[in-house]
Amino acid sequence: MRINVLGVGFDNLTMDEAVDRGMELLRTPGSHRVVTPNPEIVEVCRENLAARQAVNGADLVLADGIGVVKGARMLGTPLKGRVPGIEFAAGLMGRMAAEGLSLYLLGAKPGVAEAAGVKLAEKYPGLRIAGTHDGYFQEDGPVIAAIRESGADCVFVCLGAPKQELWMAKCGGATGARLLCGLGGSLDIFAGVVERAPRFWSDHGLEWFYRLCREPSRAGRMLKLPLFLVHVQREKRRR
Repeated sequence: MRINVLGVGFDNLTMDEAVDRGMELLRTPGSHRVVTPNPEIVEVCRENLAARQAVNGADLVLADGIGVVKGARMLGTPLKGRVPGIEFAAGLMGRMAAEGLSLYLLGAKPGVAEAAGVKLAEKYPGLRIAGTHDGYFQEDGPVIAAIRESGADCVFVCLGAPKQELWMAKCGGATGARLLCGLGGSLDIFAGVVERAPRFWSDHGLEWFYRLCREPSRAGRMLKLPLFLVHVQREKRRR
């Protein structure tokens, strides 16, 4: 049973359990989706029905942000913990490498996915990079065809929310991949274009503040975090 936080249902899993579930989906015939909502995405889902349906329709919904964990606790339905998408991806790639599975990287600016692919192949020996494509495409057809022709087992879809969630819901089945994971800006980090917050900041739930200090232009997006907590408090009173 999923934990409902402002209309988004989160799977109540630890990181290890989430990676185990991801591998189960990779071994299961058909097309499956993983999404990693943070408070910003939850706020988008409150206002956008299509986005909410795409997120809740995923096979695995992981609580990426510390705000989601705090919100669930405030509502009296605590989650086991935060499952950051980038850490889930790392755990999944380690397991995929051990089994010789293949990965397609989709998203970011031109050249970033290719650079990420090189670094990931070095970091995870045995992981096969089936192909890459930037996120600046106008038509879905050629991208779907490229993924299908690559024979990728898994696709990291990094187009930003809610575009990536909507794209996976619409096009995922046509790619032929068994698992598609929406991972936001992860390719920039994998490629070394963007530095992830040091461990201290992430361990204390302050990764968002570190990123805001490094990228002040994110201020508008970050305002959704206090708005999210206001909405959680209202929902708590309503319940």
